[in-house]
Amino acid sequence: MVADCGANCARWFLCLANFVFIAVSTGVLIAGTWLAADKASFINLTINVTSSEINPANSSNGDAEKILKEFVEPAVIEQAAYILIALGAFLFIISFLGYCGAIKESRVLLTAYGIFLIIIFALQIALILLSTIYKSQAEHHSKGFLKTSLSKYYTTGTNKDAVTHSWDLVMAHMSCCGVDGAEDFRTAKLFVQKSSAEGLGRQVPESCCILTGDPLLLQPAFPSCIISPTTSNSHLSTGCYNKFSTMVSDNLDMVIGVVVVVAAIQLLAIIFAFCLCRAVGQERDYHYKY
Repeated sequence: MVADCGANCARWFLCLANFVFIAVSTGVLIAGTWLAADKASFINLTINVTSSEINPANSSNGDAEKILKEFVEPAVIEQAAYILIALGAFLFIISFLGYCGAIKESRVLLTAYGIFLIIIFALQIALILLSTIYKSQAEHHSKGFLKTSLSKYYTTGTNKDAVTHSWDLVMAHMSCCGVDGAEDFRTAKLFVQKSSAEGLGRQVPESCCILTGDPLLLQPAFPSCIISPTTSNSHLSTGCYNKFSTMVSDNLDMVIGVVVVVAAIQLLAIIFAFCLCRAVGQERDYHYKY
C-alpha cells in the first residue's frame, strides 16, 4: 500500500467515485435486464405505484393506466431495455476498472482506466470542436436526422412506438410542432397513412396543439386543432429545433457550467489514476531495491 499522502487521497477518491458509478450502473443494468426479461411485471408495478400516487385533481386513475400502457408497449420496452443494458454495461466496465485498480493498486487496471477516460475525453473535445467548426453542417445533419425519424417512424392512433412517444413528449412539454413546424407532418408517411384511415381529416397530432391539463394526456384545449390548426389553437409555426436552440442560447451559462464541471471531474480522475499508478510503481521499486 502506498504511503504517500497525496497518492492515498487519489486512491480513496477513485475508490469512492467509482463505487458510486458501479452502484448506479448496476441499477441501470438490473432495470434494463428486468425490462427485457419480464415486461408484464414492470407494467403492473409501474401502474400500481403511479396509481397510488396519482393526484385526482389532475387526472383519473384510468387516464394514468391508459398513458402507462401506451408507454410500455412491447416495442417501446424493448428499445428502452437495450439502451439501458448498453449504457449500464459501458459505465460498469469503466467504473470496475477504476475501482479495482485503485483498491488493489494495480498499475495495469489503473492504466487501462486512465486510457479509457482519455479516449472518452478526447472524443468529447473532438465533438465540441467539430460542432463549432462545422456548425452549419452539424445543424443540417441534426435537422436531417430529426426529420428522418419523424417522416419514417412517427405515427398516430394505437401501437405507438418509442419514437412517436418521444416526439409527443418533446412537443407537448416544449410547446412546439415538428422539426420546423406543422408542415413536417405532411411528409410523415406513417402519420399520413393512419390519419387517412381515421377519416377525421387530421393535419397534426394532438401534441402540436395548445393542451389543457396534464401534458401527458395530450388533450387539446381546442378539439378542432387537429383538423384545422391555426396560430391561436396550436404551435404549428413553432419548430422544436429552433425552440431548443433558443432554450440553449438563453441558458448558455448553465450549459457551459455543466460542461466545465464534467470535464473537470474527468480530468481529475485521469490525473489521479496516473498519479496513483506512478506512486505504486515508485513504492514497488523502492521495496525491490531495499
